[in-house]
Amino acid sequence: MARFSKTQVLTTMRATGMVPVFYHSDLETAKNVVKACYDGGVRAFEFTNRGEFAHEVFGELCKWTAKNCPEMILGIGSIVDAPTASLYIQLGANFIVGPLFNPDVAKVCNRRLVPYSPGCGSVSEIGFAQEMGCDLTKVFPAGNVGGPSFVKNMMAPMPWSNIMVTGGVEPTEENLSAWIKAGVLCVGMGSNLFPAEDLKTGNWTAISKRCEESLAIIKNVKK
Repeated sequence: MARFSKTQVLTTMRATGMVPVFYHSDLETAKNVVKACYDGGVRAFEFTNRGEFAHEVFGELCKWTAKNCPEMILGIGSIVDAPTASLYIQLGANFIVGPLFNPDVAKVCNRRLVPYSPGCGSVSEIGFAQEMGCDLTKVFPAGNVGGPSFVKNMMAPMPWSNIMVTGGVEPTEENLSAWIKAGVLCVGMGSNLFPAEDLKTGNWTAISKRCEESLAIIKNVKK
């Protein structure tokens, strides 16, 4: 399995500006989605811990990705406690993402030098997470806690912050431009990248194209 350094993970997220967020109980579907994103230019991908035996799917997905998409950095999301973080790190997760901030998860990740991006909904939470060594903090649910204006106003007194936003991100020029201009390091995008119809019909090319277009918008705004 490919093990990337913390620097490689954060540098890749900064360079591409987008991390797809996805879960499926079927391993073959997950493989196809990862490959579609890879073909579309994605290099950091968050599989989420949202179903029974998700860790078994993730373990196999990690092995497959290392061979078939060698530059893809695979991480795990929806992590709320330290034992689960440890399990996924053992299975090959290169970064840990959560909907909330748990200091115990930060300790586990820091010990293994694995980036931990906890979900934060206030400036104080972001500050506490940074104190615990979180290089990248996630604003979640981003669309509900203030949108791009929250990020922009928070960055003014804390310009050193590296922010990922998830929740309320859409693959449109208007939406992506607003987040990037607000100062985020990257966006996390889930269901809007993977319409149910595309998954049902196996339209992997459409997913690749959507990723490619989103990355192009982000790159253009960052110029």
